[in-house]
Amino acid sequence: MRRAGEVARAAGVSTDTIRHYERKGLLPRVARSSNGYREYPEGTERTVRLIRNALAVGFSLEELSRILAVRARGEAPCRTVRALAGEKLRAMDDRLAELQGARDRLQAVLADWDARLLRTPAGQRAGLLEALAGLVGEGAPPPFLPPELRRGRVRARR
Repeated sequence: MRRAGEVARAAGVSTDTIRHYERKGLLPRVARSSNGYREYPEGTERTVRLIRNALAVGFSLEELSRILAVRARGEAPCRTVRALAGEKLRAMDDRLAELQGARDRLQAVLADWDARLLRTPAGQRAGLLEALAGLVGEGAPPPFLPPELRRGRVRARR
């Protein structure tokens, strides 16, 4: 058995992270020693590293909690894990396409601004910011906003 500090050091996280994962159900509740210290079984740091790596590729704590609960029951969540990762890849591809579109629009704006600056004598205003108003029709959202903001709603960040 190992204390939280030992597990945290071995996994490269803080003891607060270990306790948080336990509260979220990612790590099983553990026994406490006579002096009140949590005592984690060997291999807990491996599970913590698994959690950290899964978070890094886009899984949420809630998703991981459900997946690890299935594993703890002796079942195989592999198809669920694969399906979730596939959804994350599709969402990432969608976001990359949105970003590419925004990049293309910004590139066009910069080309327009460069042309305006070439036609504008030194010391005079070229109206660069005012030119942005012409990009958007009356009541239309700015084209550089992420889609969730263009539709008037904000997506919760995890």
